[in-house]
Amino acid sequence: MISTEGKIDVPATLRYRTMQTGENIRHLVYVLHGYGQLVEYFCQKFADIPVTDILFVFPEGRHRFYLRGTSGRVGASWMTKEWREEDIRLNAIHLDLLHDEILKGISPERITVIGFSQGGATAARWLAHGKVNCDHFISWASVYPPDLAVNEHGNLARKSTFVLGTEDEFFPKADQEVLIADYQSKGINIARFEGIHDIDKQTLITVL
Repeated sequence: MISTEGKIDVPATLRYRTMQTGENIRHLVYVLHGYGQLVEYFCQKFADIPVTDILFVFPEGRHRFYLRGTSGRVGASWMTKEWREEDIRLNAIHLDLLHDEILKGISPERITVIGFSQGGATAARWLAHGKVNCDHFISWASVYPPDLAVNEHGNLARKSTFVLGTEDEFFPKADQEVLIADYQSKGINIARFEGIHDIDKQTLITVL
């Protein structure tokens, strides 16, 4: 018996939400959520930002699953360790297509990409291999993708910032120091706040 693996390209969709602060949009901000989150709820962390010129765009990971067992709350993921190279490739393609669609309606003066937790690695890979021309990349409580070469960092954005809470439960104190040192070695700005693994609104306003 001979067993072989194949693949075919199939039609796919990418779900996303937008949140607009005012009518005159000058700043386009993409926000990629973390593991197990849905944009319907994640986007609420960005509500009531006291800025009047931003369009927030929240794409959702294509892999949805039950957070516990086989029923109940659902979350989404950008990828797993299984066939990760294909998910990395498809994420970049789908996010590029979303960017093309968004630009049909606006002409922003600047573009920021925020990646929270798992979304930080996906955002970095998109900026490294996709077509978006980014002014500011914000990696929020995320590990920098080890598969991106150091010399690729310059292709991500004109400015980069790493944000981390002092009490982030996913990064013990010793790990925080290592993580911060890694980002600093790449010339990336560091922003800290008193808090856990979450979006801190005041810090968000400051780094935007």
